[in-house]
Amino acid sequence: METPTPANWRQATDLTGKTVVITGVASGIGRATALEFASAGARVIGGDIARERGEQTMQEIRATGGRADFLPLDLADGASVDAFAQSAMDVLGSAPDIIANVAGLDRVMPFLENTPDVWELLAKVNYIGPVRLIHRLLPHMVERRSGKIVTVASDAGRVGSSGETFYAGTKGAVIAFTKSLAREVARFGITCNCVAPGPTDTPLFNGAITEKLRDALVRSIPLKRLAQPSEIAHTIVYFATPATDFMTGQVISVSGGLTMHG
Repeated sequence: METPTPANWRQATDLTGKTVVITGVASGIGRATALEFASAGARVIGGDIARERGEQTMQEIRATGGRADFLPLDLADGASVDAFAQSAMDVLGSAPDIIANVAGLDRVMPFLENTPDVWELLAKVNYIGPVRLIHRLLPHMVERRSGKIVTVASDAGRVGSSGETFYAGTKGAVIAFTKSLAREVARFGITCNCVAPGPTDTPLFNGAITEKLRDALVRSIPLKRLAQPSEIAHTIVYFATPATDFMTGQVISVSGGLTMHG
């Protein structure tokens, strides 16, 4: 029997009644994504290491009539990830319909200036933590035989980025993980897709580079500007809607044309 498909675009992008767990909601792309999911009708469970700012995002959603809860989360701490996953399921009463791994961390420096502690931190926050969170929530999605998983990598993980070599490695791992997981869980009705942002006007980006490098990047982008966090959020949320029920294992670059490829 064929799976029913949405009748129109409004229905295909409506997330009313759906639940989503999002990481990185305190600022930047994660905050914009939480607001966008709420705007689409989803109930939001948001996590971040920055508790006060994360709660502010959830309060903003509630102020407009949405349903949102903040739970503390440190992706570099396995026990924190486990506690967050369990608390999210306790609040929702089941696994979420959608997992959106948005949180990330970067350190811009030549590879030879890296230290093992930098590697460990970036690997935990960008790769191990998100993988652990999915691993904790996925069995319940499999049991339900439905779900959407959206990961956020980076164009650095697709094409490389000078000064971000190890960071790019962690994001490349996210891409490979997403594609492989998509193959494993497709038979359970679960889709896994990845968004790869280019340079985006966020506190993380602006705090990691010099103004000179920022200007040089803008000049190299065909659209001649940085992305706004909401523009990345739109694509993340799109991957979580019924409009993408027949898309899985895909990586979409949102880079203003910086990393065009055939």
